[in-house]
Amino acid sequence: MALNPAYEAIGKGFVQQYYALFDDPNQRPNLANMYNAETSFMTFEGIQLQGAKNIMEKLNSLAFQKINRMITAVDSQPMFDGGVLINVLGRLQCDEDPPHAYSQTFVLKPLGGSFYCAHDIFRLNIHNSA
Repeated sequence: MALNPAYEAIGKGFVQQYYALFDDPNQRPNLANMYNAETSFMTFEGIQLQGAKNIMEKLNSLAFQKINRMITAVDSQPMFDGGVLINVLGRLQCDEDPPHAYSQTFVLKPLGGSFYCAHDIFRLNIHNSA
């Protein structure tokens, strides 16, 4: 399979759609459609999960209701299997917590005429330094 020439548009479109669903607690359960039932992986703050059911259990367990998000950069690269690697840098504020920088990396894999999220790594950029 060749490199997908639309990788930048795919990356930006995915990020926009993903966060629109994630940031609305009523829409968050719809994220299940973006993951594969068995082969998707997520690392959320160091916790590793596999499969859409386990990923959604984690996402649905998050207690915050309100998210203010500012995306600083979305960088995408094409992959040789037709997929897209996406890295997001931004800041988010949950409920009344102070804002924090975060990074999130996605790997989209082609599936028919669409994509699914095969890998998702999320980490707040908090450093424990003395």
